[in-house]
Amino acid sequence: MKITISETKDIDIEQIVELYKANGWSSAEKPTQLKNALLNSHSLITAWDNEKLIGLGNAISDGYLVVYYPHLLVHPEYQGIGIGNMIVDKFQEKYKEFHMQMLTADGKAVDFYKKVGFEKAGETTPMWIYNGNEH
Repeated sequence: MKITISETKDIDIEQIVELYKANGWSSAEKPTQLKNALLNSHSLITAWDNEKLIGLGNAISDGYLVVYYPHLLVHPEYQGIGIGNMIVDKFQEKYKEFHMQMLTADGKAVDFYKKVGFEKAGETTPMWIYNGNEH
């Protein structure tokens, strides 16, 4: 196994869909929109085992003050070995000086994000209009 982490703007749609399906994310059902969303993000960090996409995270940002992390996924076969941490570390290299870094987490992801330095945002309440089906 040779794991590499990189910022990219070129990624195969089939590999994206496979990663999202492996994690049970409903956005896999909209492959064209998903790929366009990822490629038009402010940053897209990917994790590879040789030529296989095994993880990714994206960031949406104004480029100066605020960054939002909508997606961070690691293929279930590769979870628990530090790949998510490596992706977050890459984001921290780029965004550590920003005024606010935000994300929405649920389930097991809450504990992961606490371990990498995120905390509950005061008394805020996450809100959305959501067209997915995995929650």
